[in-house]
Amino acid sequence: MERDPEENMGKNSEGDSQKGSGKGMEKDSDTHASLYQESLAMHRRLEGVLEVASKVRLRTIHDLSIAYTPGVAEPCRKISENQGLVYLYTLKKNTVAVVTDGSAVLGLGNIGPYAALPVMEGKAIIFKEFAGIDAFPICLDTQDTEEVIKAVKHLAPVFGGINLEDISAPRCFEIEARLREELDLPVIHDDQHGTAIVVFAGLLNALKIVKKELDELKIVISGLGAAGVAIFRFLVRAGADPAKILACDSKGLVYEGREEGMNHIKEEIAKLTNPDKIKGGLKEAFPWADLFIGVSVGGIVTEDMVRSMAKDSIVMAMANPVPEIMPDAAKRAGARIVATGRSDFPNQLNNCLSFPGLFKGALGTCARRITPEMEMAAAYALANVVTVGELSEDHIIPDPLEKHVVPAVAKAVANASFESCAARKSLEDSG
Repeated sequence: MERDPEENMGKNSEGDSQKGSGKGMEKDSDTHASLYQESLAMHRRLEGVLEVASKVRLRTIHDLSIAYTPGVAEPCRKISENQGLVYLYTLKKNTVAVVTDGSAVLGLGNIGPYAALPVMEGKAIIFKEFAGIDAFPICLDTQDTEEVIKAVKHLAPVFGGINLEDISAPRCFEIEARLREELDLPVIHDDQHGTAIVVFAGLLNALKIVKKELDELKIVISGLGAAGVAIFRFLVRAGADPAKILACDSKGLVYEGREEGMNHIKEEIAKLTNPDKIKGGLKEAFPWADLFIGVSVGGIVTEDMVRSMAKDSIVMAMANPVPEIMPDAAKRAGARIVATGRSDFPNQLNNCLSFPGLFKGALGTCARRITPEMEMAAAYALANVVTVGELSEDHIIPDPLEKHVVPAVAKAVANASFESCAARKSLEDSG
């Protein structure tokens, strides 16, 4: 998911970020160094992690004549007569483009399209391994908004859906909005919606444990890039009270009338939040907060900040590889439930819990778009994968490898696709 330190960093008015213990940080660095080298060796050995596989074997001239010329002319004629039949006779129905311009890749920043390719390959194999969806990386050598939109539109005939990935804010908002308006396909910027779905699913289960209601929560969000803005919008749509939300970026708390570091998205948020126009940074935001959501940078939340939160507080610190506060430190400071973006702690909030099932449900209905109802259905379905008997402070979200996740999410999304009129009429009788 996209992380833009300059855009997303929640300002710490105390100045210094939280310091981890030397031994712990050293061990963490050693672990990551080992993973980096193992990954590098694998990519070198395999020359990438993705390949194209044929569904048919070409053993005879007859095989070749059916798969290619002259036989292939017949499905071409059928599609020419009825363009909708492309979903029956080609790979389109089960194929997704994973599109980036390399402007906001993981925690690496603006590294460009070539360096972004390994991440997009990884995303594509998650689609295939988890959901059986064929996905292909498209790394565009431009960061001009209009050029990105134009390129995706030109490529769209091949794909049943478009997954935008690692595109910097605020450009990502316009790119996604325009493509959703101009294409008759499901389009999502996963850094926005995939993250928001997983966060809300985890929150639904956390609230069952702490016995609090969404509309009563005082919420602090650190980071107003793609993920932070989408999470804010998702929470409000789900019933959170925006007047009880404080949002923080690299310049501090957002409030109506602030001039420094603002854009039209932040101004929209400022009008709805922080009615008392509290100024400062995270230190001023934390007292009596019920929920902290961090999608910013590591080490900016202190134990004292967590201690100032309300009873039975929830901390979701998702910066990677170093979260805003380490989970053990947040627990030590009194947080009842802690979630993170890391795989080596409980409650990992990982986007791979959402996007495979979301697209599988959308593609299965040949959906024209991803609707808010489909996203909300995905979040509730994901939360419900964790049964009442399994639910605990250290288990509010399924494991990323849990086999029941994709079928459950896909089924809920498909139902919502029909209910929200996003699904195309079945084409099975048209051929």
